[in-house]
Amino acid sequence: MIESFCLIRVGVGLPLGNLTSQLLVNIYMNEFDQFIKQKLKIKWYLRYADDFVLLSKNRKYLENLIPQIDSLLQNQLKLSLHPNKVTVKTLVSGIDFLGWISFTDHRILRTKTKRRMIERLKTNKSKETVNSYLGLIGHGNTNKLKKEVFFLKN
Repeated sequence: MIESFCLIRVGVGLPLGNLTSQLLVNIYMNEFDQFIKQKLKIKWYLRYADDFVLLSKNRKYLENLIPQIDSLLQNQLKLSLHPNKVTVKTLVSGIDFLGWISFTDHRILRTKTKRRMIERLKTNKSKETVNSYLGLIGHGNTNKLKKEVFFLKN
């Protein structure tokens, strides 16, 4: 495992997909998790690696949290919020998280994710790749897309 770190630039992130990355990001982000749950007392909080979602019935409350969160990330963890990825929106408009747009009663694959998946399947139709994507799209409203994947496979 240690050999996989040899090509990484010093001081720039963790290698994506590396098994140790999955563990290390959770250890590193523990302080953030504690801040969100214990200090800010956020009731509805979801995080996967460095992506997170906060839910509240009060829009202004969420907007007021942004500077506090940004301050903790910058000062304690030496991280920053991506300026183009911080949004405050209604649940009805869907939550864009981890390649999916989630609504209260269903979720759909993000268009960009779908497009990237189809392009990759055109060049790599291996059983492993197809099964990986079928596993991914099995978690949402994707019946039409499943048919498209089966068509590309053959």
